[in-house]
Amino acid sequence: MREKQFDCSNSEIESLSDPLAFERCFEENFSVIHRYIARRVGTALADDLAAETFATAFRRRTSFNPVRGSSRSWLFGIATNLIRNHWRAEHHLLALDAKLINEAEFREDPSISDDRLSVSFASPRIAAALANLNREQREVILLHAWAELEHNEIAAALDVAPGTVRSRLSRARATLSEELKGFDFDLWLFESDQKSPADERIEND
Repeated sequence: MREKQFDCSNSEIESLSDPLAFERCFEENFSVIHRYIARRVGTALADDLAAETFATAFRRRTSFNPVRGSSRSWLFGIATNLIRNHWRAEHHLLALDAKLINEAEFREDPSISDDRLSVSFASPRIAAALANLNREQREVILLHAWAELEHNEIAAALDVAPGTVRSRLSRARATLSEELKGFDFDLWLFESDQKSPADERIEND
């Protein structure tokens, strides 16, 4: 389910050039931008990069054009550009796939190390497969799966044509499908992790 986020370009806000409008945008979107960055490059960099995302957005706020896309996609686009400068950190995290914790362990122990939070929602197999994607494919699949952006929003975030997004996403899914048999891209988990009603009844008996 998509986390509720404030779209600074809606009818209630005429322009991000208004400092009060931008402040509201910051308050409503900082946590989701921070979380996305943390999952990509780790929490050690997330604080600085999230802050830099909004500092950059504030400097460029008068250039924001809602006709080209929502403020949400604009912010994720800025964040993605910043993440590109830290690709070594992202690859380092993905390379630690053998040491990853799974989501169930994280739910049971919320005090688990923040250093692993960025990829705690991905199994070792998923992390290894993501590392094998090229940068362009990984960006679109994670903006779709983790940032929960639609195709047109990803296109606006990356400043590419929607057709390019669909092509990259299709290739990324095809590559991951080959390596991750039985993986549900909508739920972002393996089909074997889903319990059928019959299984649940057996456990409850």
